[in-house]
Amino acid sequence: MTQVSCQSWGNLPSKVDLWMLQSPQVKVEVLTLGAIIRSVCSKGKDGQMEDVVLGYDDLEGYVSDKRYFGAVVGRVANRIAQGCFVVEGKTYQLDLNNGPNALHGGLHGFNKAIWIATAVENGVKMCLTSPDGDQGYPGAMQVSVTYTLQEETLTAEYQAQSTKTTPINLTNHSYFNLAGQAAAHIYDHEVSIIADSYLPVDDTSIPTGEINAVDGSPFDLRQPVLIGPQLKKIPGGGFDHNFCLSSPGDPWTERVAARVYHPASGRILEVSTNQPGVQFYTANFLDGSIIGKGGVKYVKHCSFCLETQNWPDAVNQASFPGCLLHPGEEYRHLTRFTFTSAD
Repeated sequence: MTQVSCQSWGNLPSKVDLWMLQSPQVKVEVLTLGAIIRSVCSKGKDGQMEDVVLGYDDLEGYVSDKRYFGAVVGRVANRIAQGCFVVEGKTYQLDLNNGPNALHGGLHGFNKAIWIATAVENGVKMCLTSPDGDQGYPGAMQVSVTYTLQEETLTAEYQAQSTKTTPINLTNHSYFNLAGQAAAHIYDHEVSIIADSYLPVDDTSIPTGEINAVDGSPFDLRQPVLIGPQLKKIPGGGFDHNFCLSSPGDPWTERVAARVYHPASGRILEVSTNQPGVQFYTANFLDGSIIGKGGVKYVKHCSFCLETQNWPDAVNQASFPGCLLHPGEEYRHLTRFTFTSAD
């Protein structure tokens, strides 16, 4: 049985709450600001609980954060080329907040919104209304994410409806280190991603349109690979790529996407999703300037993200899985994070 509780957190004009979900195996904290996963404490092989999610000690850190620590990002996660797209013959121009591109929903995306929370069995449901024209996107949108914790599995279930046709691609942007959020690097983690192909990107991180087989490349992570040596083979300083979990046209069914193992602690994270892609990111842009929990400086390669998603820039790439939500339809995205340990 999961214990669910709530308390006020921080000092903002808008009230922010901290929700706590606790099972015998795992403890999770979630904020109503950005529907942020603030912490996940899981047991290692020694039975000790450790917080494996990066973040901040206080609310001010999250308010000023520019790296999306733990947040739900939307309407469209990842990048849209030139911040521009055409839907039903109309051109939409978004703010550019990542070089020449739009990233993670805009300057004031879902990660900066205050969500309305209600308790549900084993968890919390967070709801948000995004008005027509929000950050440049068409249609008024009703969005929810429901976090539930059952034993060692944290489930995130996203739903959305829109009054106009609009692109959508929601994800959670938690940074993980299975040695603990204060650990210096992830070089001693082993990763596997169950994907036969990946999307190469240009020098602004926009997919080129090619779908490349991982076979014979440094992107072949179908069998467990130690992250440290593998990072040296990746151009550009690390992984920040979409791995294709299904092909365009395939049904979106839940499947195991990735597994990360930290031998020293025994901790294992397994991720499953119904989305067609997962962005594997190795914190290439952290540089020690961010002070996180406990005064820890977050440096390059100190963590990893597994952002379950539709493929980046899908709204501009006709050969990618469709990302448009039409009036009368419902967007449904399911992702499960399972935290266990090996003996």
